[in-house]
Amino acid sequence: PDILYLRAIISPLKEIIIKFQKEEETQIMQESTNIYLKDLFDHVVQVNDSIDTYSEMLASFIDFYMMLNSNAMNEVVKTLTIISTIFIPLTFISGVYGMNFNNMPELTYKYGYYIVLTVMASLAIFMLACFKRKRWF
Repeated sequence: PDILYLRAIISPLKEIIIKFQKEEETQIMQESTNIYLKDLFDHVVQVNDSIDTYSEMLASFIDFYMMLNSNAMNEVVKTLTIISTIFIPLTFISGVYGMNFNNMPELTYKYGYYIVLTVMASLAIFMLACFKRKRWF
């Protein structure tokens, strides 16, 4: 905001100085004054160029900061995706076996509970191995 404010102040000065330089000689505007106006114009151009440079640098810093935030956000989303991908199938399996139906053959097996837990653990380990192979973590 301060750079925009400076630019708004400095930009019109160039035009004002050019108008003064084009004025004919009067009591106020003498030849010696014109020399100072040229010097002032050079300084205004230099300040304007500096403002442009700083403005571009600030834009680069802002882009860099946004990129860092974006990368951090991507890491968080990746972690949440991995967790969700592992737990969604497990939630589905536990949801199916959590239904209160009498005619579910797996419920009468002596080792049904352990089989389901083994399948769920195997599925989670398999998915973790796949993610590890893809170097997601």
